[in-house]
Amino acid sequence: MSGAVVAGVDGSRRSLTAAEWAAREAARRGRVLRFVHSSPPLPRRVSPVPGADAWQHVGEQMLGQTVADFRARDPDLEIAGEHTAAEPAEALLAAAAGAGLLVVGTRGWGGFDGLALGSVALRVAAMAQCPVVTVPEARRTGGGWDGGPTGEVRLGFDAHAPAEAPADFAFRAAQERGVPLRVVHAWALPPASPSAWMLTVLEEDRAMWEDQESQVVSDALRPWRERYPEVTVVPDVILLNPAEALVRASERAGLLVIGRRTPRPTELRLGPVAHPVLHHAHCPVAVVPHPAL
Repeated sequence: MSGAVVAGVDGSRRSLTAAEWAAREAARRGRVLRFVHSSPPLPRRVSPVPGADAWQHVGEQMLGQTVADFRARDPDLEIAGEHTAAEPAEALLAAAAGAGLLVVGTRGWGGFDGLALGSVALRVAAMAQCPVVTVPEARRTGGGWDGGPTGEVRLGFDAHAPAEAPADFAFRAAQERGVPLRVVHAWALPPASPSAWMLTVLEEDRAMWEDQESQVVSDALRPWRERYPEVTVVPDVILLNPAEALVRASERAGLLVIGRRTPRPTELRLGPVAHPVLHHAHCPVAVVPHPAL
């Protein structure tokens, strides 16, 4: 990963949790950490000029204090701050254009209780040019996200159409952390699998199809196993809907990596797997863009 690690901060607890995750990642990869804070102008009918100036000043102070706090924690980490008057999503998308990684909390100050993913996180995950990590608030210990019970990196993988960028990202992440990589491949029974005389599939047929899927996964992973021989790979072939399989996999993961097909530049869209995974995952999720296959 080249380029800075960028983290969006707004002073909320969730954004600071994401900032902590981003700081560890920047230190691990030897990259600059850049905090971005947005204070879009208030409508004149809401706030007169002095009030608008105070609004900007508060944002600048919050950003400066955040940078100072993180510099005190890790003096060796190069940290910069950027304050902008752009809308939050636009500011983060602009910063992502030259970044190696963009990190955001799943929600900021906005939204309502029970909302899993805010509009800013959703938009940048769908449109950023670089990988985006959304960091949830759950499982905090000692002031930061604890990495989950196993700390494994887990990868959502379609062995029938393997995407290069998400797999590379996941293998590198596992290598840098010194943890196993669990590769989750969800599959479905063939359309004509039920017998004409039965409502269920014979166990031996199901086992045969599962063996075939496992072989497809093994063959598809061979280039990455050769490229990253030190990474312990654990294939996980699951007869389940892909989104549900990945949400379940996130329960005991330190990081879940999924792909996103690169859309048209103006298109705000996540696929039928990425969208529910981002809303329901239990660990940080890296959304890695890749060209449509």
